[in-house]
Amino acid sequence: MQHKTILITGSNGQLGMEFRKLSQNSNHRFIFTDRKTLDFSNLVTINDFFDSKSIDIIINCAAYTAVDKAESEQEQASLINSEAVALLGKIAANRQIFLIHFSTDYVFDGKGFTPYLIDHPTHPVNFYGESKRAGEEAMQETLKLNGLILRTSWVYSEFGNNFVKTMIRLGKERDQLHVINDQVGSPTYAYDLAKFVLTNLVSFTWEGTRVYHYSNEGVCSWYDFAHAIMELKNISCTIQPIPSSQYPTPAQRPSYSVLDKSRIKEDFQVSIPHWRDSLKVCLDKL
Repeated sequence: MQHKTILITGSNGQLGMEFRKLSQNSNHRFIFTDRKTLDFSNLVTINDFFDSKSIDIIINCAAYTAVDKAESEQEQASLINSEAVALLGKIAANRQIFLIHFSTDYVFDGKGFTPYLIDHPTHPVNFYGESKRAGEEAMQETLKLNGLILRTSWVYSEFGNNFVKTMIRLGKERDQLHVINDQVGSPTYAYDLAKFVLTNLVSFTWEGTRVYHYSNEGVCSWYDFAHAIMELKNISCTIQPIPSSQYPTPAQRPSYSVLDKSRIKEDFQVSIPHWRDSLKVCLDKL
């Protein structure tokens, strides 16, 4: 396999950190950047950066992921989730670079009852989802060759802040927790996602910008997820199910956001781990 030079943006986030870890056993050459080393709000420094490097692949892990804050920080969410993606799309198009970008289950409205196909109409119910959809559209408009949008859901890892680590902390502090049971999706271990990308995607080329879905197998509610965390970590905190109406948040969430993964499994002949198996792997590392 030909060795590539791969640029990872947002390398200090959950997914970026998994790529850092996996890079240690990879034959590819990696360049890791964060907001300090690659500022998407400064066009001059961005062009200078790409002029000074020979890059084959960009894996864009940079994202604004604070779903509730996005309602009040719309400019910031748009800058990172859509404007920066549009810019990366133009750079990739001009320099024949393969761009891999991560999107979200939150581009769908959650009103369905069967897993969302990749070509199902998008209809976000919050601004975070809106900004991610705008990023998808910008990339599809600018990149007519070698683009990939990978939608995923409910990402967690041993790095950064996430639901798993929050539940462990709260579970040790309290005897009982109330967790929403009417929002359903598929938790995704960031390690599985990053490994899939490096194993299967970095050697591909194709026309246009493709969309795929990747999440761990299986379906659960946040309540089920929290219950499994306590059980697997042997934490004696009781989890009580509540409807989302009892836990109002600034941003509305889709109630059903399971992604259909049949296309990615067929095209790459992969089997994807079940969420509960991957959760156990992550918890063992924690």
